[in-house]
Amino acid sequence: MTVRRPLTALLTALLLATTACSGSQDSSAGPTAEPTEPEPTTPEPTPEPTTPEPTTPEPTTPEPTTPEPGGADPVVREVPVEQWEEMVAAGMWREGCPATREDLRRVEINHVDFDGGIARGVLVVNADVADSVVRVFTRLFEEGFPIRRMRPVEEYDGDNNASMADDNTAAYNCRRPDQINAPEDESPHANGRAIDINPLENPWMDLRCDCWSPSAEFAERTEGRGKVLEGGLVWRTFTDEGWIWQNIDVPDYMHFDTGYPSEPFAPRR
Repeated sequence: MTVRRPLTALLTALLLATTACSGSQDSSAGPTAEPTEPEPTTPEPTPEPTTPEPTTPEPTTPEPTTPEPGGADPVVREVPVEQWEEMVAAGMWREGCPATREDLRRVEINHVDFDGGIARGVLVVNADVADSVVRVFTRLFEEGFPIRRMRPVEEYDGDNNASMADDNTAAYNCRRPDQINAPEDESPHANGRAIDINPLENPWMDLRCDCWSPSAEFAERTEGRGKVLEGGLVWRTFTDEGWIWQNIDVPDYMHFDTGYPSEPFAPRR
């Protein structure tokens, strides 16, 4: 016998079956994430170009070689190009000056300073007196004669007065027109055949001002440290080589040269 269900019951059964099917789907994954646009990036700023700080150029005149302890350790060499350029720039050589770079030599030698220490000195002299200069200053070193300082005059911008005021022992300088006291071609200093020793302790009488230069403090010829006295150590050392002391008509205690007007030199030895 066939049992017929009422229409209402059949519809209810269908509705329940549909709900059950939809509820069986996996909901654990959760909602699907919406795609996101990437955040825009801010470009790094381009660094501003930097200008390097200006640097002060080092002096181009070569430093003297390191002294060997216990001896005068003389070195004679040609005047380096960079030193010659400084000499020309300082006005120590110009048209009409007799000695050229090829005529001159750079003498480096130890000396005893006023504190009793050993210092390295530099003199620029004519090539024909270089060996004689080495012998003279080697003897002064060995005898302990003090020299305040011994630097080439371009370090004083070619200014002879500034060099003397600093008690600087120096040689070559074709002096500027307002400081020259002899024609360039005859001048021992302009030819590299003259040396001024400790100018403060051994001043000269400058007739242009009728005064002692660089100072009258040590003008009196009495015994004293660093002084040049007739018959003394420095006087004997130079004159033994054929040099002449204060070869001028006024007192010039600092000055030795090989003759005036200056000519090629042949030492007595």
